[in-house]
Amino acid sequence: MSICLYMDEQVPKAITVGLRQRNVDLLTVQEDNLTGTPDSILLDHATALKRVLFSQDDDFLAEAHYRQAVGIDFFGVIYAHQQNISIGDCVRDLELIAKVCDPSDCANRVQYLPL
Repeated sequence: MSICLYMDEQVPKAITVGLRQRNVDLLTVQEDNLTGTPDSILLDHATALKRVLFSQDDDFLAEAHYRQAVGIDFFGVIYAHQQNISIGDCVRDLELIAKVCDPSDCANRVQYLPL
């Protein structure tokens, strides 16, 4: 079973376009009309949608680590620092995760890119 992604508003459009060209199921914060929403609410929403949140925003790391520490469930976070990975490598790694991983592989975890 593959995973579905929820793209944070900071993610470059080129990553979203590249993933869609590869038939990865994703939804952006902008398409969901939640631009400007606090990170904790976005992570709750992604979890309710059963989507793993992808972000390049350090604040999501803090939110995910807080939830891990206190035992609050979330569907998963994938994080890539903007300066540590190219758009092409980001698309490749996200496609691999989306098509190969099972949702249970991501639950309550933070996955860092590049792989």
